[in-house]
Amino acid sequence: MHDHRTHRATITNHSQVSDDLDRCGWSVSKLWNVGLYHIQTEWDTTGEIPGEGDLKSELKGHEKYTDLQSQSSQRVLEELAEAFHSWYGSSDTRDNPPGFRKRNYYDEDGNLVHEEHPRSTVTWKQKGIRHDTENDRLRLSKGFNHKESRDDYILCEYDTRDDVAIENVQQVRAVYEHGEWRLHIVCKHEIETPDPPGDETAGIDLGICNFAAVAYSNDEATLYPGNYLKENEYYFTKEVAKCDRSWSNRATRLNHKRTERRSQFIHAWAKHVVEDAKENNVGRIAIGDLGGIRDDENGDAVNWGKHGNLDLHGWPFDKATKVLTYKAKAEGITVDADVSERDTSKTCSACGKIADRQRVERGLYRCEVCGMTANADVNGAENIRRRSNSESPSGDRSTGWLAQPVVHLHDRTHGFSPGAPVVDCKP
Repeated sequence: MHDHRTHRATITNHSQVSDDLDRCGWSVSKLWNVGLYHIQTEWDTTGEIPGEGDLKSELKGHEKYTDLQSQSSQRVLEELAEAFHSWYGSSDTRDNPPGFRKRNYYDEDGNLVHEEHPRSTVTWKQKGIRHDTENDRLRLSKGFNHKESRDDYILCEYDTRDDVAIENVQQVRAVYEHGEWRLHIVCKHEIETPDPPGDETAGIDLGICNFAAVAYSNDEATLYPGNYLKENEYYFTKEVAKCDRSWSNRATRLNHKRTERRSQFIHAWAKHVVEDAKENNVGRIAIGDLGGIRDDENGDAVNWGKHGNLDLHGWPFDKATKVLTYKAKAEGITVDADVSERDTSKTCSACGKIADRQRVERGLYRCEVCGMTANADVNGAENIRRRSNSESPSGDRSTGWLAQPVVHLHDRTHGFSPGAPVVDCKP
């Protein structure tokens, strides 16, 4: 099994390579702007957005394209196409279309003084990289227009943590952070695939109020509230709205911090789920497929209310599934994310009765037939687990584990580690 990991490294000969990296960073911004202008022109003319293949074919001979190594230029246009199609396919009114990369400077009266291109992230793929493992150096190819005499590459000497082995380099990104360039080195590592911890299956129901509910086959259940994510989303959305311009430096910093906090939450959650799965001898995790959550049985869009629609479209369901999948795979655990969620919230996991009005409170499920009482999200997770294993309704639920699962709260300092708070949940 292979794993790709990104290692951060500082550039020890920064003064020698900073000018060359600056030129590359500015070239990325210029090529991005050229590509964006081409997309907008095509859209206005034909009503269609060109894909990355059309962009590459159209701009391959452009002067700005040859400022960078060919694969680096391709990556810029790929990112632009991804950003534009992602925005066009989103129904979230808070989203803005990709904009031109420029930094405006104003005088005290608010008049525009001048513009300049920012230093954008530069990506090199394998054909543009030569790695000197003995001397910890990376040779990064320049574009044709930036080559001067024999100096046709940038030789970066790097330093990283002692416990990190830089080998099998697949990609290098030069990122301008806090006034200096740093390297993000993507390496391919071989991992020995371990045996599964056991033969049991766990079911996971993803949501918004509770980010995830996990049900195990040994009569245990866990809740992960989504309060931390919701607080961050509402806070940063309001703060960005206060900015004069959505592309201002402050708005960019706020969006970056929001993304970092969301990513930290998801990684901490996935790590904790995998650790719990190992303790419970789980070899397989089933997650409900949320592909049709935005549509009803007739294919029409479901209206979840003003705030509900914003939460639903902005909630990181896909990322959570991807992060959990690769973390579980490293422990020999298989993740099945294709289990249908249809009627799992309406079905009693004890007797199998399906009814629309059995959720008597926001988080409380009570069956009208057998009288089983459960936390509604845990009941859904148990139905997902049973459906994944093709199990019949499990009968008596007198232990109370469905109604009072363990709740793990996220702490900014400890994440979901043992130092984070753990409480009991009563519906």
